Amino acid sequence: MAALLGRPPQCAFDVAVAHDDGRPAVIANAPLLDDGRPMPTRYWLVDVDLRRRVSQLEGDGGVRAAEAAVAPEALAAAHDRYASERDALVPADHRGPRPTGGIGGTARGVKCLHAHLAYRLAGGDDPVGDWVLARLGDMGVSSAVEGAATASAPTQSASVAGSHGR
Repeated sequence: MAALLGRPPQCAFDVAVAHDDGRPAVIANAPLLDDGRPMPTRYWLVDVDLRRRVSQLEGDGGVRAAEAAVAPEALAAAHDRYASERDALVPADHRGPRPTGGIGGTARGVKCLHAHLAYRLAGGDDPVGDWVLARLGDMGVSSAVEGAATASAPTQSASVAGSHGR
């Protein structure tokens, strides 16, 4: 995992979405780092190919385009769902700082398409994640991503079929 993240993991995590061959595509982070600091980003996109393609999409103005394409109420509801799911995992006896914000640590708008896609692939109801999936399809990403888009529940493991064209 350190190779995929570019650093050692700083908190407990589970693989939320994996390729058929077991390679992780999305991890689900604990809401607190090992040192007790808050970790606002529950779902993290670790698939190298998807990260590269989403970075390209962001570089082409995707964050602004996604924000303009999605109804503000739908985006706000996705942020609320994400935050509620993450916050429910904070231990009841935790007295330190708590994670804040929604997807990507922001309470409104779009901050990071990677975080939205990770949430969507892990089964989250996220209209920006849906928008990213549609754009990736336009970029020629294989049907492997489409299969991941049907992952069951956000806290359950899912499988990404295929190899993303590798």
